[in-house]
Amino acid sequence: MPTNTTLRFFLLLFFLSSAAAALSPSHIQRRNLVRRHLQSLSSFFPSPSPSPSPSLSPSPSPSSSPLPIYSTSSTSHIFHATDFGADPTGSTDSTAALSHALSAASSSSHFSLMPSIPNFGGAELHLDGGNYLISSPIFLPSSGAGNLKIHSGSLLASNIFPPDRYLIELNGSTSSAFSFEYITLAGLMLDSNFRGGGIAVVDSLRVIIDGCYIVHFTTDGVLIRNGHENLIRNCYIGQHITAGSDPGERKFTGTAVQLNGNDNAVTDVVIFSAAVGILVAGEANIITGVHCYNKAAAFGGTGIYVKLPGLTQTRIVNCYLDFTGIVVEDPVQLLISGSFFLGDANVAFKSVNGVIKDVNVVDNLFSGRNRGAHNVWLDESSGKFETVDQVVVNRNAVMGMLPRSTVARGTVEGNGTMWTVDFSAVLLFPNRIDQVQYSLVTTNGFPGHTLRSVESNRVVIVSDIVVNATVHVEVGQAVGP
Repeated sequence: MPTNTTLRFFLLLFFLSSAAAALSPSHIQRRNLVRRHLQSLSSFFPSPSPSPSPSLSPSPSPSSSPLPIYSTSSTSHIFHATDFGADPTGSTDSTAALSHALSAASSSSHFSLMPSIPNFGGAELHLDGGNYLISSPIFLPSSGAGNLKIHSGSLLASNIFPPDRYLIELNGSTSSAFSFEYITLAGLMLDSNFRGGGIAVVDSLRVIIDGCYIVHFTTDGVLIRNGHENLIRNCYIGQHITAGSDPGERKFTGTAVQLNGNDNAVTDVVIFSAAVGILVAGEANIITGVHCYNKAAAFGGTGIYVKLPGLTQTRIVNCYLDFTGIVVEDPVQLLISGSFFLGDANVAFKSVNGVIKDVNVVDNLFSGRNRGAHNVWLDESSGKFETVDQVVVNRNAVMGMLPRSTVARGTVEGNGTMWTVDFSAVLLFPNRIDQVQYSLVTTNGFPGHTLRSVESNRVVIVSDIVVNATVHVEVGQAVGP
């Protein structure tokens, strides 16, 4: 038997339908008008709540058993490691499960990026904040992969992990120049357990390593080989977990970051233990905002080692070299600027083939310990620098160290016919002055005067008569055209 409420509802529905038909000839417009009216009035008519039949079980409430609108497994491209059997406690080996999950994440692609690189549409392998024990590397398809993310968890090398491999490897076998593009590794803690390295990125383009904590490696924390435009940013990297003044610092080994490719960037990274902080063996890389206190120079450590003689093309900007310095072999096109060097940390130019050109070391801060260290120096143990051009070491603030520069000024005064200004303790290159400007100031008439010699970085000015004069001299080395 219909209730009065139900009858009123259907009468109103009939009235509204008739009104909509009269107002608009369009069926679609009528339907939309009725729907809007019903939605606005539905709150005034309570739904009937019939008692359930004794022979039927009550329907479950929506809160306890919702009905999915679509199947997550068929539409979502976020793959959770635990759904594939990975053990987030690290008690059992998860290598196979993680490989299975990664294969699922990279199983479908309808588009491509660079030639031969499939676009996986931003698929993610989510590690669910777990700690996963692995006995062999986690690697992407050797046939290539792109637009894929692995994030939010920890990987630990087991005691049988191969010591010459990396926890995560991007190492393709395609015939094209690049096998991987736009792969993101983020929010990962990678513990190599003193067996091998952290991440290897080979023949890859635009890979992002972001917010990772990489420790206990014996080879490299991160290796970039033959890559292009890869980013390492916001990471903490160290062979040993320490915060400085470690009693075992003398024994630190390995390299935190190795850049053996072009056009890569290391930005806002802290390197707290390794024999070498960053090894650069490719052109046109930029290092900025990096704090290196990986191993003190006094213990044989190097913060940043640029090892590409004759083709450097490296920019080191706004970095903090903390008791460990920068070494550059045969630098050509090098910029070191806006950086802070603490604890006698310095810049060393190492001669390999005797070439140093197009170098700027400017606007840095050097703070030493008053032990006679130079802020910039030449390592000519393997031969002299013979080809020297356009080298500028200038405008550096030096405290507690002996300053070296390619530009210097000096003043001497006295009564006589000869004035000598000695720049040998200041100028970077021995026995080399390319430009001299001087002025002779005297109140004793107008003597004739000239520059006689710049031998051994000593500027000698002479006059034709004895006068009481003040001589101001400015010199430059390797200033170029």
